[in-house]
Amino acid sequence: MARVLAVLGLQGQGASASGLELLGLGARLARATSGTITALALGEGAGAQGERLLAHGADDVLWCADEALARWPGEAGLRALERAQQEVRPDLLLFSADSLGRDLAPRIAARLDAGLITEATELEFSEGRFVAARPVFGGKAIARMAATTELTVVTVRAGAGSALEPDASRAAGGSVRELDAAIAPGAAWPTVLRREIEASDGPRLEEAKTVVSGGRGVGGPEGFQTLQELADALKGAVGASRAAVDEGWVPAAWQVGQTGKAVAPDLYIAVGISGASQHMVGCSRAKTLVAINTDPDALIFETARIGVVGDYRELVPALARALRELA
Repeated sequence: MARVLAVLGLQGQGASASGLELLGLGARLARATSGTITALALGEGAGAQGERLLAHGADDVLWCADEALARWPGEAGLRALERAQQEVRPDLLLFSADSLGRDLAPRIAARLDAGLITEATELEFSEGRFVAARPVFGGKAIARMAATTELTVVTVRAGAGSALEPDASRAAGGSVRELDAAIAPGAAWPTVLRREIEASDGPRLEEAKTVVSGGRGVGGPEGFQTLQELADALKGAVGASRAAVDEGWVPAAWQVGQTGKAVAPDLYIAVGISGASQHMVGCSRAKTLVAINTDPDALIFETARIGVVGDYRELVPALARALRELA
């Protein structure tokens, strides 16, 4: 019987799709061991998310909406997490591989002498241990690893799990409690001075079911306007390779890859992207990969399910028009 603790950062926006995926993964692992899962919700509005998290698989919910979490998310989050860990005594501690998870996971693992596995793309319970798979060597290989400690701490990439269908009846048997953790800010804590949220008319890149990404082969920022038209027709989001971001054509928030975001859409359309492993590791969880490239020898064609050799400036607008006509 394993005890699982899944940490969800809310920041006033409610539980994200990736957070519910994490909770679903944790719930399945807990069930596999005949154990339990507790969700720890951190941030503004956390208390109001209790019943929703129970419906999505949590057995119990602990929440903390202390004001310190907004100004000092890393330090205050660590204090709240330490308190939750003392209450739950988990065998498995789960985080999303986002800014908060990457901040908290290694620090709590070090404090508790726990085994740490980062950027997991798969996680299962096998032969009495939690076994994770993660890309290594720039995505050229997949390593399978397990901790030898009593507590395993794991950060999980988007798409590694899936959310459970909400079931309101689950809420009847679970508890929602405010975490007893008064957080006194430290004088040397790094402080969040300002938050900027990019305005977007479509879905967030990490949560989009369709992503249209461009690389150096797009040729410039105007090419991304063409990709945006296709993304709009597909009700998706636009992404980019590091090369396009480094050229200054698009914001860094659009970057997909080893040093960018990991996405797991149903459809990933890569336009003018060579297929270097550093980029592919960020979209490896896509269900279907379509590549458009003028180079018939581009590495990406070895991975793509559908490959088209041609000029995107002709192909993408034609595809966008056809989709609009069908809508």
